[in-house]
Amino acid sequence: MKIELYNILSQIESEKGIKKQSLVETIEDALMSAYKKDYGVNANVKVSVNISTEEIKILIKKKVVEEVKSSSLEISIEEAKRINSQIKIGEEIEIENEIKDFGRIAAQTAKQVITQRIREAEKEIIYTKFREKIGDVITGSVQTIAKGNIYVNLGNIEGILSSKEQIPTEEYGIGDRIKSYIADVKMGFKGTYVTLSRTHPNLIKKLFELEIPEIYEKIVEIKSIARDPGFRSKIAVVSNDSSIDPVGTCVGVRGTRINTIIQELNEEKIDVILYNSDPVVFIKNALGPVKVTSVTINKEEKQAKVIIPNNQLSLAIGKNGRNVKLAAKLTGWRIDIQGEEELKEKLKEETTKKLEAMTAGTKIEKVEETVEEVPLDLPGVSKVIVQRLIEAGYKDGESILKASVEELTKLKGVGKNIAEVIKVSAESISK
Repeated sequence: MKIELYNILSQIESEKGIKKQSLVETIEDALMSAYKKDYGVNANVKVSVNISTEEIKILIKKKVVEEVKSSSLEISIEEAKRINSQIKIGEEIEIENEIKDFGRIAAQTAKQVITQRIREAEKEIIYTKFREKIGDVITGSVQTIAKGNIYVNLGNIEGILSSKEQIPTEEYGIGDRIKSYIADVKMGFKGTYVTLSRTHPNLIKKLFELEIPEIYEKIVEIKSIARDPGFRSKIAVVSNDSSIDPVGTCVGVRGTRINTIIQELNEEKIDVILYNSDPVVFIKNALGPVKVTSVTINKEEKQAKVIIPNNQLSLAIGKNGRNVKLAAKLTGWRIDIQGEEELKEKLKEETTKKLEAMTAGTKIEKVEETVEEVPLDLPGVSKVIVQRLIEAGYKDGESILKASVEELTKLKGVGKNIAEVIKVSAESISK
């Protein structure tokens, strides 16, 4: 049977994106199913579709017998000889069947199979197309909102923005345009499921790539991102070109570049941080604009102890601990923040305990002298001894630490034990 097959398949390929060869296989399977619907499932049938000649052949193989017991598998010798006069009993013969000979039910079956296969092929094409887009940003319009979930029209498919993937400070209405990150794509019973996200850290990364050419071209590199969706994010950047300032490049003149991204994220604050391979420097940068007094790190436990002026403690920690949490996530280090005054008190307590332990059982001579207030505070050391230290030229902790125990014992009222106490106390105020 000859039909305008090529044009029909070309049109379907153009409209649905399904390859001609896949359609040919679908037609062959459908016609085979249709024939077996009419003539029995055991029928030995072969369907051949030729795009070039635009012909469809249905060949049924039957065994030549004297008396037919199964019409779907056998043919009488008399009927077989009308097709091939040389045929003999026991041989097999191929009989060509016309599609027009199909019954109504068989034709309907063929149509259903073809329609179903085309739908399956469409689903597979859509799934493959979107699977390749995982990690990209896509724009769609809000189609429906149900049970807190937003269903987004992405063209020929629907994306799902679940409540947990939504920025808590945002609200949407039907028809609103929405830009989302494609987090996952799965094939389900009803088709392809596209999981969208507005909270994923990589949404910020993709928005930076879209808005800042230097990042897209990898001149400026994003090293890490920490995000509290809807409130604040920190992004660490480094330049692969020494002549380009990575932070300034991302922010833009008067904030023009970064403001576009901030607006897209519903005014979410974004701190652009200069990355540094030295963890101490990186941690200081991550906590900015706070002035950091010192950073002490424990590499084994990947923990950092950060000392901050007391008047900047609230700024360093941030509202609900947000700033320090984001800094820790950005750098990959556990950060413990302490105020300078808190540290001094802690050191004083520790020093006092050490001194008490050192002087336990030691008889110290009482010195009946009246002294004025002295400018040097040595925890655990009497003011009289401190005054003698100052008079001897020891005016700060550093100068005392440079002196040996033997040199200190030359002072009046200072024995070896007291000299060691003085050294420990001096060490505490020099930290």
